[in-house]
Amino acid sequence: MHMADALISPIVGGAMWAASAGVMAYSIKKVQNDIDDNKIPLMGVMGAFVFAAQMINFSIPGTGSSGHLAGGMLLSILLGPYAGFLTMASVLLIQALFFADGGLLAYGCNVFNLGFFSCFVAYPLINKWFTHKEITSKKIFAVSMVSALITLQLGAFSVVLQTFLSGKTELPLGTFLLFMQPIHLAIGVVEGLVTAAVVTYVWKARPEIIDETWNGQKCTVYSMRKVITILAIVTVMVGGVFSWFASSNPDGLEWSMLKTAGETELETPKGLHTALSQIQTKTSFLPDYGFKNNESEAALPGEAGEPWPAVSAGTSISGAVGGFITLLLAGFIGFMVSMIKRRKNRIIV
Repeated sequence: MHMADALISPIVGGAMWAASAGVMAYSIKKVQNDIDDNKIPLMGVMGAFVFAAQMINFSIPGTGSSGHLAGGMLLSILLGPYAGFLTMASVLLIQALFFADGGLLAYGCNVFNLGFFSCFVAYPLINKWFTHKEITSKKIFAVSMVSALITLQLGAFSVVLQTFLSGKTELPLGTFLLFMQPIHLAIGVVEGLVTAAVVTYVWKARPEIIDETWNGQKCTVYSMRKVITILAIVTVMVGGVFSWFASSNPDGLEWSMLKTAGETELETPKGLHTALSQIQTKTSFLPDYGFKNNESEAALPGEAGEPWPAVSAGTSISGAVGGFITLLLAGFIGFMVSMIKRRKNRIIV
């Protein structure tokens, strides 16, 4: 669901940048109340996991389309809405800057569509349900599935609305909506399954993480080493190996564009769009998760003439490097928030 710059106008892009920046600032302020140093490593490793997981597109049977994990609901459940939103913003920034996945002008749209609805709409709804009832594996499955479906449907609708407000006549509102909503309903089912699997594992390994996050409590002192180690190993495997098995079918957004406008990409307008595109070309050292100027490495797994699974050094390095940078950025944000909180506490004392 990563939007390219060609899909939005500067006005819509600027407005969504402002909206997302405002939510980030609010999250930084609020997260100081419920984050402790003990949870900062989890922010980093979960950011890296979501980065790696988003590299893997899974086929949607019978459609010729594919989807990938959004991850916002997973981050919210494990980290809380504020830390989850900041971690998602970190993931999307790394993707846009260094891998040319999602436009720079569209960054605010992508953060809002993939982060806001999961962290500040779906999460509060399911949180009320969870805090009043005993947590079980069946309940985790049900809530993960329902919240993922809600999040993907709201995100897909937001994409359609943003293109409409941007005046993209190639994508008429009614037709585009007709394709976007059903395909993201299917993607939401897989999203729910993955979310349920990860949350269930963490709940069984360290139920305190889930309990404290859902009840809005600060982290107590307990070891997350086992959970973080397992998640880190899975992240390396997902980004470095499982990414070879990604589907080459267009994702839900591209597929909907193809069905609506007959093409998966719109022509990039001149002016600001072109300038930002040039900047992104310079900053993205592994565009499309492959080496620059190397067609065989940059080609998507499963494309015509390409073996499947597509064993690619470029893809593996992209998964490792991207995951590591995301881990550092998300962890750094958590560390800085913790530093600000400690400084305020010293001033108060």
